[in-house]
Amino acid sequence: MEALPAAMPAWTCRRYGGPETLELERIPLPRIGSNTVLMRMLATTVSSGDARIRGCRFPPGMHFLGRLALGWNGLRRPVLGTELVGEVRAVGSGVTRFQPGDRVIAFPDTSMGAHAGFVAMEEGGLIVPCPADMPLERAASLCFGGMTALHYLRRAEIQPGERLLVIGASGTVGSAMVQLARIADAHITAVCSTGNVPIVAPLGADRVIDYQREDFHALGEQWDVIADCVAASDFRRVLPVLRPGGRYLPIAGGLGDMLARPRKGRRSIAGPAASDPAMLVHLTALAQQGEFVPLIESIHSFAQMYDAHRIADSGRKRGSVVVLGPA
Repeated sequence: MEALPAAMPAWTCRRYGGPETLELERIPLPRIGSNTVLMRMLATTVSSGDARIRGCRFPPGMHFLGRLALGWNGLRRPVLGTELVGEVRAVGSGVTRFQPGDRVIAFPDTSMGAHAGFVAMEEGGLIVPCPADMPLERAASLCFGGMTALHYLRRAEIQPGERLLVIGASGTVGSAMVQLARIADAHITAVCSTGNVPIVAPLGADRVIDYQREDFHALGEQWDVIADCVAASDFRRVLPVLRPGGRYLPIAGGLGDMLARPRKGRRSIAGPAASDPAMLVHLTALAQQGEFVPLIESIHSFAQMYDAHRIADSGRKRGSVVVLGPA
């Protein structure tokens, strides 16, 4: 295996704004501690989360807290990217689960850093072996949508036969939500635009509503769980269409959704998505079996990071925007 370079290419975001704020730089490789796994990035994604952070677009009520946590005038950690598939290139002296040459799926999540030639994580973090025959674009796209959807479905304690409404079903999280809820034997109604109906229908929804032709608020129906993946509604508006004991999942919601009090047995389940290695192992197994196949919008070279961010900014992307590692 080749010796490690002293520096690596990385796309940095040192001030908030549009895709034009990104710069391709050469920066030092991350340091390797005793429990560090250093990976060469093979493929990553530009998620809606990356675009929101870069643009300083936080959910309602979260602007102050978001800037306080990430950096007031610019990101303290300027390299975005929350998920990747990589090849282990070096490990610390205390690492026992991985060795150089292993292909892995990793989820740095809010620590970010995946939009670079190399990524370092602690062995105890969200890193799992990648099946040898799994396509790079699929492996790179498992975490952001899959982990978020799985977290919320588990918090909602969705039961077989319960009626689930997924708003924004063509996005990264929404398309994962439909597929994972299908595995849980829920009855799924997916909401998307006219052009995305042919893409969403095969994911496993029992019914697809074209929001450009029908408003689910006005159909006179009720659901046990409503997953709002695109902040299209709010707890107050969905109350009439939530069954008694119903749960509203404002996945892209703000402070108001987090503070909303239960109403007549109906409740809002909000907050950051939690994750653990067992969840990632589970998702990887589902992907290997073909039960969960991340939806892919497009695939770009590392040099095309601007284009990937523009698509993520559009609010119209269908699934994940994949970026391959530098040559």
